[in-house]
Order: sequence, then C-alpha cells, then structure tokens
Amino acid sequence: MMKNYYPENIKYEERTYRELVNTNDLLKFSVSVKETDLLIMAEKDLSKEVMSSILKYRNQIEKYIEEYPVFKTTLEPYKPDNFAPNIVQNMSKICSQVGVGPMASVAGAVSEFVGLDILPLSPEFIIENGGDIFFNSKKIRTVGIYAGRSPLSNKIAIEIQPHSTPLGICTSSGTVGHSLSFGKADAVVIISGSAILADAAATAVGNIVKTQDDILTGIEEAKKISGLLGVVIIKDDKMGCWGEVKLVPWSYTKNT
Repeated sequence: MMKNYYPENIKYEERTYRELVNTNDLLKFSVSVKETDLLIMAEKDLSKEVMSSILKYRNQIEKYIEEYPVFKTTLEPYKPDNFAPNIVQNMSKICSQVGVGPMASVAGAVSEFVGLDILPLSPEFIIENGGDIFFNSKKIRTVGIYAGRSPLSNKIAIEIQPHSTPLGICTSSGTVGHSLSFGKADAVVIISGSAILADAAATAVGNIVKTQDDILTGIEEAKKISGLLGVVIIKDDKMGCWGEVKLVPWSYTKNT
C-alpha cells in the first residue's frame, strides 16, 4: 500500500496475502530492514544482493531526512537540492507531478531501485513491497488484487504480457493496512512502467475515492496523469477500470 512516511513504533498488519503468491518457476525469499519488507521471486537466491541494495537506498533516504526532515512529513510537492541522491530526486520529481508528498512513493521507489540493481543477475524477477510490485518477466503473469473486505477481493487479477515489463503495479487503500490515505477505496491499483509513478498516482487517486460514486471521478483523475497505463478502482462491490487492463479470474494455483 502507499506510504506517505516511515511510521515510527507502529504495529504492522500481518501480510497474509503473501500466502496467495504462487510462482512455481521462481525462487521465493524475503528480505527485511526496519520498515522495508520485501518479498522477492527471482531465478536464484539473491538475498545478499537485495540486502545490500536495500541498505544503500534506505541509507540515502534516511541521511537526507536527517538533513531535511520535511522530506519525511510533507504531504505537498517537494523540491530537493541538486545534490540529493538519485532516489530522492526521482521520488520528489514524480510525486510533484502527481501533486503528493515524496514519501507517497517510497515503497514503489525502493522496489524499483532494488529491482534495477538485481536485473543483471536475474532478468526475471518480482519484488513485492507492501502491496506495491515491480517486476520483469519473460512470460505472461497474473497479479491478483487484494481489496480487504470487498466481495471482489481475491477474485480478480490483472494479466500482464511480458513485452509490457519492466512494470510497476501499486495499490493504495483507505480500508486496508496502516498507511495514510484520505480516501475510503478498498483498492486503487495503478499500472505504470515506473513503480515510483504508480505508487504516487495510487495515493493521489486513492485520496479522491470515498464512496462508490467517486469511482468515475478517480478514473478521470488517473487519465490526467501522464505515464499511467491503467487503473482499477474497487469500492465495496463496485469496480471501475481504464487503460491497458485485462482482468481475469484470480486462481491461487496459477503463477503470479
């Protein structure tokens, strides 16, 4: 789910949805550092490489926050200095384009930067970070949609063709998890070539959807954001879609 900040001393919701991830052709492992908790599926065990990558980017973000604390807390667009780390620059630039604070994209940013680090070692991989996914695939993959208590939760998936990857698929929810959202959507799922953009856009669109009547408004807002490939919005028993979205039944026996 979207992250607007690194929460301190918070009790995290158990990620039971991870039990539904099935990739028989890839090796599954997890790597955690503080709030960063990645589930990785790759061609081989890259735990050490992923750990090194997480530490590198977390250190860059944390050091920047020490010097500029507003980066962590602001919910408004933020412009860093020219000497800020690349991940900070990317988060700030993309979130400013969408109209949200830079930490709205932190989960997608870490997933994307770590994914690009391990790409030369495993051309096929999936990285999941709190419901935000960045992956590269040589085969068709289906990504299931978890939408909390909605009757549509765990019932549908998005089918992704390999030529569309690398790809980010990020989710914001106002009813699931601990993350800050001003909306009440059960799930706002954004598809983009950038996981950073997908994460930021999921936050922005998710803030709009408070009732089923807001689904169309959320879709119209997503259409205005350059670089998005598609969106799925779920509120209770209603759903709206736009863009390059192919929905299929979600079968737990299929590869993700």
